[in-house]
Amino acid sequence: MNAAATLRENTSGVRTLLLFALRRERFSLPCWLLGAGALVALQSLGSQRFYGTPQKLAQIRETMSASAATIAMGGPTRLLDTIGGEIVFEIFAYLAVVVALMNMSLVGRHTRSDEETGRAELFRSARVGRRAPAVAALALAGLADIAVALVVFAAAVGTGLPVGGSLLLGVATAGVGVTFAAVTAVAAQVFENPRSVYGAVGLALAAAYVARAVGDVGNGVASWTSPIGWGQRSYPYAGDQWWTVLLFAAATVVLSAVAFFLLDRRDFGAGLLPYGTGRADASWALGSPLGLAWRLQRGSLAGWTVGIFALGASYGSFANSIEDYLDDNPEIAAYLPGGATEAVDSYLALAISIVALLAAAFGVTSVLRARGEETGGRAEPILAAPVSRDRWLASHLTVALGGAAFVLACGGLGAGLSYGLTIADAFQPLRMTGAALASLPAVWVIIAVATIACGWAPKAAVPLGWTVFAYCAVAALFTTAFDLPDWFDEASPFTHIPRAPLQSVTAAPILVATAIAAAGLAVGFAGFRRRDTGY
Repeated sequence: MNAAATLRENTSGVRTLLLFALRRERFSLPCWLLGAGALVALQSLGSQRFYGTPQKLAQIRETMSASAATIAMGGPTRLLDTIGGEIVFEIFAYLAVVVALMNMSLVGRHTRSDEETGRAELFRSARVGRRAPAVAALALAGLADIAVALVVFAAAVGTGLPVGGSLLLGVATAGVGVTFAAVTAVAAQVFENPRSVYGAVGLALAAAYVARAVGDVGNGVASWTSPIGWGQRSYPYAGDQWWTVLLFAAATVVLSAVAFFLLDRRDFGAGLLPYGTGRADASWALGSPLGLAWRLQRGSLAGWTVGIFALGASYGSFANSIEDYLDDNPEIAAYLPGGATEAVDSYLALAISIVALLAAAFGVTSVLRARGEETGGRAEPILAAPVSRDRWLASHLTVALGGAAFVLACGGLGAGLSYGLTIADAFQPLRMTGAALASLPAVWVIIAVATIACGWAPKAAVPLGWTVFAYCAVAALFTTAFDLPDWFDEASPFTHIPRAPLQSVTAAPILVATAIAAAGLAVGFAGFRRRDTGY
């Protein structure tokens, strides 16, 4: 059989699998695209409002260029030469992370996850080639990244940015996406379960972000080892270096070739790195549903903790210079909780709000993990043992509630440590940790809503949980910027919690929010008792 015939045999069925994959992603993919477009549009409108004149742009360039922490979070300072570049400086690293996660989800779900659940085996029983699922998954990611490029381009041009730079911004964003799609394809051949695949790609994404940050603060060499760095160094609106797009193309081709090479040399359903045999006897901690829930979610908790601690530390390191920043950009003061009167505490309160939202995001993912155990059929064997439904669900919620508290405390601790070091105040870590924990009842309310969704509307639990989270995020961060009505903000639990350290923490709102969260959890438990598991 010649090479062309072999290729056709290995890729037969790709078109059908791609159409099926597009149907499976018909709800989630538009959400990813909407999020990417909104991120660009909001940042573009905000930056042009604040820094629309050469004088204001020069002020922000001087302020940001003087802060290593700001450069590490943003990018190369050359971007600050133009208003479009300033927008890229502010948003590109976060946009790249969003698009990379989208590609990780798409390729991982349609390769390794399908193999683990047995769906790929059903596909392969038909006239489907060995490489067809992987080719279809990469094609799906490619189409999604083309859509991302178009959405980003439209959002940028629609908010008044130049066409050439906007086109490059869209292409660079898509380039990050296809590169991480190929990274995920490689990981799907190496590891035997989806969690390991996602963990490995997550580490690669974190390494890319860190390498980019180190390079931007230093001599720039490390940034060239990172796809995020390549995207920023295409310099949209600040030089438009199109040749960097070739780096994405080369990396994608090489990584895809490696993925197919590994695919041809592993057993179907297995990974190149098989599961370890483990201990002969389970540890005592696995003798209870809580121990199992902890084991299942401890890796995720560790990742969220490290990431949010680092984010808190980044925010805290900038706090000491916030007064100078507001002197140069007085318009920004209107968007801080307390204005410019108490500039540092206003800034720290905003930072704590962001940390609290991320802790709530961990809580939602943790609750939805319980739902995933249900739909994956792994909860049923446990419930067949002498384990009640309440006890099983309570074990996962214990991890969600306690983990969210731990993540939140670590974010506050990171902010307090870095801020305390800059002003030589050893009390700040304790102060900021306490300020962060003041937001915990609001975080628990969001977790309770996700629990209600899992109990009463399980099939809609994922979109409902994330919709509530997104609503609270918009209310907390953008109510003032978008001039939203008061009722929009009032519906968020974070509105009714003291904004520490700007405001004094009182017991009444804390107790009320905690009571609401407890009531919501009780409603969720009631719904879970009354329905079939796995429904």
